[in-house]
Amino acid sequence: MSYIVPIGPYHPSLEEPIHARLYTEGEVIQDAEVFVGYNHRGIEKLATERNAIQTLVLVERVCGICSHSHALTYAMAVEAINGIEVPKRGEYIRVITAELERLHSHLLWAGIACHIIGHDSLFMHIWDERELVMDLLEKLSGNRVNYAMVTIGGSRRDIDDDLRREILEGCEKLKTILDRIAVIATTDKTIAMRTKGVGVLPREDALRLGAVGPHARASGVDIDVRRDAPYCSYGDFDFDIPVVPDGDVFARVLVRVLECYESIKILQQALENLPAGPINLGNKLPKIKEGQAVARHEAPRGQLSHMVVGNGGLTNHRVSIHVPSFKNTPTIPFMLRGNTVADAGLIIASIDPCFSCLDR
Repeated sequence: MSYIVPIGPYHPSLEEPIHARLYTEGEVIQDAEVFVGYNHRGIEKLATERNAIQTLVLVERVCGICSHSHALTYAMAVEAINGIEVPKRGEYIRVITAELERLHSHLLWAGIACHIIGHDSLFMHIWDERELVMDLLEKLSGNRVNYAMVTIGGSRRDIDDDLRREILEGCEKLKTILDRIAVIATTDKTIAMRTKGVGVLPREDALRLGAVGPHARASGVDIDVRRDAPYCSYGDFDFDIPVVPDGDVFARVLVRVLECYESIKILQQALENLPAGPINLGNKLPKIKEGQAVARHEAPRGQLSHMVVGNGGLTNHRVSIHVPSFKNTPTIPFMLRGNTVADAGLIIASIDPCFSCLDR
């Protein structure tokens, strides 16, 4: 029998609204459509009525999980228009915040993925250990969400020697925790049965559809803005880009676990070699010169872009935000085909979607 099975836009298993329409033969999905646009908040329009500092506050609220990514990318675009050079110490602190945010995001996603497949003991274990990262972010910024660590021309808060040592100690603890999580995630039979060979996205389709971030790297696409177009002193650090060719849900789990190790590696290098000097250029409210610039950042979900257009005044003439979830969402129907309805929720979640970002 043929059925049309709707998932969302409001569904008990969805934290944010999305609508997937599954066309099935019995339990097998033959085709699918995905609809977005249920969470629009008009942030790009609001940005045209704000000055640069107010816009930093605004774009941090595009997403709670990758709030620093949006503030950082917007700031880099304004700095490019105005020809502002950020002090080295300020750049390193931006990197430290970004990599802690990546750890937080990946651990959050891993816990939710375990919950979806019914492995609630591992879900609770991962989220318990994620608190270590949240505590470090709180000590660094004063906040667990929306860290407000970025200002135009640098970072808003410095890192003293005690905090530097504390974060380094936290990185060592986190490596031990990750070792334990990685063993469970890669050897547990329940996880393997629910993820291996499920929701496959071949490399050719990932390239054709423009997938980015861990989602693309799990399909064998070797891309990462931090390496390919270094910014914020990422060129100073030695790190690898995990790439897995299989393209299934298990590969997406594996890539994110491996990326956590690389984030710790970057954090250790940045903290051990933290330059002396100022962290910003002062608190003067900058005008946004006439012109435009595009800044790119490798957010936890992939390449994030902000295009800013200035007209010489205090406010933005235009802000255009391109988020990784918008690039990854078109891959969902291709991954769903040939799988069962029971796997649909996990396949959709495997791109680590942020519909708050997507609909902004």
